[in-house]
Amino acid sequence: MSQSTSAPTEARTEFTLRGIVLGVIITLAFTAANVFFGLKAGLTFATSIPAAVISMALLRGFKNSTIQENNIVQTVASAAGTLSSIIFVLPGLVIIGWWTGFPYWVSFLICALGGILGVMYSIPLRRALVTNSDLPYPEGVACAEVLKVGSPGESATAEGAEESRAGLLAVTWGALVAAGFALVVATKTFASDVKGYFKVGDGVTGFDFGMSMALFAVGHLVGLWVGIAMLLGAVIGWGWGVPHFSALTAGLTGSFEDMAGATWSHNVRFVGAGTIGVAAIWTLGKLVKPVVSGLMSAMAANKARKGGTLHMLPRTEHDIPIGVVGLVMLACFVPLAFLLFHFSSATGLGAHWLPLVLGSLLYIVVMGFLVSTVCGYMAGLIGSSNSPLSGIGILVVIGAALLLVLGIKSQVEASQQQGLVAFALLVTSVVFTVAAIANNNLQDLKTGQLVDATPSKQQWALVVGVIAGSAIIPPILDIVNQAYGFVGAPGAGKEALAAPQAGLISALAQGVIQNNIDWSLITIGAGIGVVLIVIDELLRGASKGKVHLSPLAVGLGIYLPTSSTLMVVVGAIVGWWFDKRAERSAKPDSTKQLGVLLASGMIVGEGLIGVLIAGIVAFKLLPLQLVGDEFASGPAAWLGGVAFVVAIFLLYRWVERMARKTFA
Repeated sequence: MSQSTSAPTEARTEFTLRGIVLGVIITLAFTAANVFFGLKAGLTFATSIPAAVISMALLRGFKNSTIQENNIVQTVASAAGTLSSIIFVLPGLVIIGWWTGFPYWVSFLICALGGILGVMYSIPLRRALVTNSDLPYPEGVACAEVLKVGSPGESATAEGAEESRAGLLAVTWGALVAAGFALVVATKTFASDVKGYFKVGDGVTGFDFGMSMALFAVGHLVGLWVGIAMLLGAVIGWGWGVPHFSALTAGLTGSFEDMAGATWSHNVRFVGAGTIGVAAIWTLGKLVKPVVSGLMSAMAANKARKGGTLHMLPRTEHDIPIGVVGLVMLACFVPLAFLLFHFSSATGLGAHWLPLVLGSLLYIVVMGFLVSTVCGYMAGLIGSSNSPLSGIGILVVIGAALLLVLGIKSQVEASQQQGLVAFALLVTSVVFTVAAIANNNLQDLKTGQLVDATPSKQQWALVVGVIAGSAIIPPILDIVNQAYGFVGAPGAGKEALAAPQAGLISALAQGVIQNNIDWSLITIGAGIGVVLIVIDELLRGASKGKVHLSPLAVGLGIYLPTSSTLMVVVGAIVGWWFDKRAERSAKPDSTKQLGVLLASGMIVGEGLIGVLIAGIVAFKLLPLQLVGDEFASGPAAWLGGVAFVVAIFLLYRWVERMARKTFA
């Protein structure tokens, strides 16, 4: 698609107060949903498309609203889909017992400073990975198509308005049904999962289907091949790993479920970490050339700006000036240095504050740029929802912990080692936020490129979204921590949220610093990763890119519990089936997009009701369980399973019929 060469001085509605306010409101709602859902299932979702649909529906009544203004709204709101990924690291400080809650200003600064740095990093990366790249950016392209169809303007039609209305209906009903189902699950009338554990030879294994419409919807969004890759990971983890290591481990006691869970937690997920780590390194190696090209392009644009020839460049090439980028980054480093200094004192490492602060800042600068590149590439390849943030976090925390071992550990007492673990998690959380926002921004900037948006205005809009998201994340984390807690944290109960990535990353930090990590498990995973990379490259070459087996997705399948992966696989298969049927419709792409919006609504609905339920539990507002334990552990499983299947069938059938009527 060709780029517009419209002059930058052309008057049009783009960066507006109403757009920013609407984007912030959507950001707050979606961030709350993503925080809860990510802690429960280990996965977050991209919010650009549902935000765009909501924006178009609400701004259509304004005569001067434009496609670019709607794009600004979704750019602000999309910060929710990725800034909330901080839940993959920050709860680790609670899990290791260092925090009992989430200090507001410390948590806010981690999110805000890292997020703003991520925006700044995305500017040179935009040229490497968006402008000068043939990466497909599936979510970014899809969002652009939604905006073109539903936004007002010269090309607006009655058909476009009808498609926008249908999209809003899909999001709304998906959210309402998913929220209603989750609410019934909270009463124990429907079971939250269907599971079974059993003996295999001398070991044990099992399965756990989480009855979650949001998980199902994630599968629809990530697609068939990612779903197949996650299924392969689950088979490796639970078909080989759990039976194998449980048979070798002496002293396992309890039920088959307890034995399988302990084996997965202490052995198998570290194999997954090795697989994800190798896949992430492989991705880095492939990106050296495009990153260098992007940096050179950014410097050329800055030279044109100084030479007064910026007007000769297309609007879609107008980034925040590179000099301003540098100043903003320096402005972020000052409070970041203070935060690191404060944390070093709080962890009992105040005597070593200078090397800790300087070394950490250098690590954040270098590693932040590298992981931003990897995540941006993966967002372009398979979408933000499936970007390898978890695997990147593993690499970052191992690197941070190793540097602390080499530089500081020998100078502190054994009793201070837990402080080193906490410091490693703090540094990792900042780098993680940098990578998350850079990854998200590149997807948004691809959308902007396709709708003739101004990149600099999008970049400032994302800064607003980062600050809004940073303001809401700490209290949401506190609410769910009080209501449920996290698996592995001191005093966590049976209802504790899995927080799988935070648990894994904190375990890695402890293992490296306390020198009790089993590197053989990570090595096995790395070997699996190498084999998967070879298979993936062969498949892509033979099928011309149509068939692939993402090593990162396989790694996720290995180290996430089956309660988080199996329903994703089901959703991927059903989504593929829906898309195949859509191919026979009058407008296949528009019909497929309605399916995407339905899935997005399911995630938003379940996430928001999850936060509401967490608040009820945390503040003991009213009892939720309506049935006895005997019913909850028996008939509720069959009742919930049947209700789940019927609800999904009816939703997809309704969307298909609405698509036929709307796009006839």
